[in-house]
Amino acid sequence: MKAAFYTFGCKLNQLETEALASSFRGQGFSIVKVNQQADFYIINTCTVTSKSEQKARRLIRNLARSHPQARLIVTGCYAQMNESGLAGLADNLIVVSQSRKDILLDLPGLLRSQAGDPVDLKQLPVISPARENSVFRFQVEQFSFHSRAFLKIQDGCDYGCAYCRIPLARGGSVSLNPEEALSRAVKLEKNGYREVVLTGVNITSYNCRGWTLPELIEGFLKATSSMRLRLSSLEPEMINEQLVEALSDERVCPHFHIPLQSGSDRVLMLMGRRYKAKRVSRAVDLLRKVKPEAFLAADVLIGFPGENEDDFQATRELIEELRFSRLHVFPFSPRPGTAAEKMKEHTPERIRDQRVKELISLSKELLGRYKQRFLGRRVEAILECSSTTPVTAAGIAPVPASGASSDFASAAASGEGQAKRWRGLTGNYLKVE
Repeated sequence: MKAAFYTFGCKLNQLETEALASSFRGQGFSIVKVNQQADFYIINTCTVTSKSEQKARRLIRNLARSHPQARLIVTGCYAQMNESGLAGLADNLIVVSQSRKDILLDLPGLLRSQAGDPVDLKQLPVISPARENSVFRFQVEQFSFHSRAFLKIQDGCDYGCAYCRIPLARGGSVSLNPEEALSRAVKLEKNGYREVVLTGVNITSYNCRGWTLPELIEGFLKATSSMRLRLSSLEPEMINEQLVEALSDERVCPHFHIPLQSGSDRVLMLMGRRYKAKRVSRAVDLLRKVKPEAFLAADVLIGFPGENEDDFQATRELIEELRFSRLHVFPFSPRPGTAAEKMKEHTPERIRDQRVKELISLSKELLGRYKQRFLGRRVEAILECSSTTPVTAAGIAPVPASGASSDFASAAASGEGQAKRWRGLTGNYLKVE
């Protein structure tokens, strides 16, 4: 039998999809692309924005129409928040909420044991009744869709920001015990992975058995020998001297992502964020103190209820002052069940969209400036793929890329009559060839 996967949303969702694919492959399934014929299509959804939900519905309808004999399984955060609504999209559709997603890890074995007979997912046992155990069943030792490894160390969130549904979809913060986290990291390195990305909803809230994120990072560096360590999003108020000291190690990638959201103290307060603009500036200063050339990305939410022109200009000025390398700009859309849904002072869509357009343009300018600093340098990169056809590395003029292992030189010379071109990712998240 064949299974295809499609993932919407964050790195955490990507990791969980990888774990599901690994489970299906382990039971003899062939993994194919979502645009190919399959017996099962597993769609892992996101509920952060209304646009991601809209895209998920469109994909589900298209797959149901194109493959009426296949079974569609929809899971993820959107499935958690609108299970009944999604269930009505197609007859050949099964919805598995985020809180029960781990039962899908057991589905391939059940399908194999029943030799293709119909399976009622409601009869699948919940193997781990404790959420702290079930959410960390998504362990991957060999990745299907990524050359880098992902390691889930945390799930859920206790922040309750006014615009965000994730605590409703994934619950409160839980952390993987440090011994298990280190054991998984060691296995990934033994399996040949040269980089691991620590993922979670809010990894700065990691707290288990007296270990916080700085201790966990130090533990990873001691337990592994050469594997690079990359972190997902870091809350600015949690970036302190202890954390940046742990980040100063040369094996920690100089690439950090900050959920800025706004540069206006007034809007940050309305959002329920836990910091002011000055705290973001301090966080950036601390990061650059230990990683002077770090790639700093930021999330920005535009058009939050009550945001005026002064608030927007404060956001733009802070972004330019801190010289972020790239922006992820999101137009505000009210999310059901959040505090912001009930707020009245909405920014007109025309103004919101113009501000979004302005920041996207600024992001391109900032990224171009950052890339210019590395033109012509020799850099170390994790190799992702090779090709005998010319490729251009995302806006970068040819930059010599040295592989993170001795494999690079020999592989580069192994093309039959043509020089192979390799693409890779540097520690500071630049694509090179």
